[in-house]
Amino acid sequence: MTKKIAWLVPYPIEGSGGISNIFYNMNYLSSKGFECHAYVENPDGKKNDKELRMHIENYFGAISGEIFAGFNVKHKYDLIFATAWYTAKIVRDLNQDCKKAYFVQDFEAYFNPMGEGYLLAENSYTYGLKAVTIGKWLTNKLNSEYNNDSKYFDFCADTSIYYPMPTVRKEKAVCFVYQPDKPRRSSAMGIEALGIVKHRLPDVKIYLFGSELRHHVWFPHEVLPLQTYNQLSELYNKCQVGFCISSSNPSRIPFEMMATGLPVVDIYRENNLYDLPDGGVSLAYQTPESLAEAIIQILVDEDKREEMSKFGVEYMKDKTLEYGYQQFYENVIRILNDDEDTNIEINKLYNKEPITAEYYQNQTDLPQQLIMVPAYKKNIVYKLLRKIKRKMLN
Repeated sequence: MTKKIAWLVPYPIEGSGGISNIFYNMNYLSSKGFECHAYVENPDGKKNDKELRMHIENYFGAISGEIFAGFNVKHKYDLIFATAWYTAKIVRDLNQDCKKAYFVQDFEAYFNPMGEGYLLAENSYTYGLKAVTIGKWLTNKLNSEYNNDSKYFDFCADTSIYYPMPTVRKEKAVCFVYQPDKPRRSSAMGIEALGIVKHRLPDVKIYLFGSELRHHVWFPHEVLPLQTYNQLSELYNKCQVGFCISSSNPSRIPFEMMATGLPVVDIYRENNLYDLPDGGVSLAYQTPESLAEAIIQILVDEDKREEMSKFGVEYMKDKTLEYGYQQFYENVIRILNDDEDTNIEINKLYNKEPITAEYYQNQTDLPQQLIMVPAYKKNIVYKLLRKIKRKMLN
């Protein structure tokens, strides 16, 4: 018998990578023989099923499966997916004897100030829904902190679009994911870093993309309108550094940049250490000065750029969209079959020290949880302090 899967999906907005990921994975499951239905948020209640499908397909292309307006689940299913924190409780409380899961694309609690919104989003990971996450960091976090039996699939890229283009002329340029409407993209910090880069290397061209919002930027730059995928690939091919700040789960953008051979700069935090490889990415301490230092190191060192570029292309060549969809499909099969694989070992991919600006290199008061001093170094410092204390007491 055909297995039936339902998805509770937030209201679609144009350009949303998270929403598109939901529908693309749903389409893939349909191609594997599942019957998929999407129950889509309909906040004003004005759209019917047909109108909502037209709205969705206008943004994301053809959808395989039924589209229903609102979260009123009408049929019996084998598996039901929550896809946002506020849908998790609805799925938990549905009176259906079926598997219940949670498609987690980011740690959504971080999207809220500490308070009720943060706590309610955090609670969603404790409802007993089997999580499938994009990337290893989220699976590690949900497993270790919330005892959630999570599975992951890798960050991938459409390598039919994102690939090296030798005919595109290289520019001494940096492209920055500039999204001031998304706090997790730390746009103000990024602009400060680029201001330093522009001051030290005035001939560098700065491209800002990812949002049509306009904010004051005091140095020469070019703000790009919303780009097609092909336009983005060409942009990545003509730049020398890709700059994307991820303060929660990594964006898919650095992986698409690497697929084109573009070296990437991001911040050095726990969320980026499990999925970003240290060969194609430079992670810097979270100050504008340190981020600028990381960008400048790549801009002025041709050998470093070439090495990072080759690594990125090689690393991403097998991580196609099909590869990620297949991983997701295999995780769905595990959930349906009650496969409790508790032996998943998740290791960090990024093992280099953070890049820090000269001013910060000699500072001793940086928070340890941010600079992440290796455990063996902590032990050495601790033992040394114990010896000093004993001598003082004697």
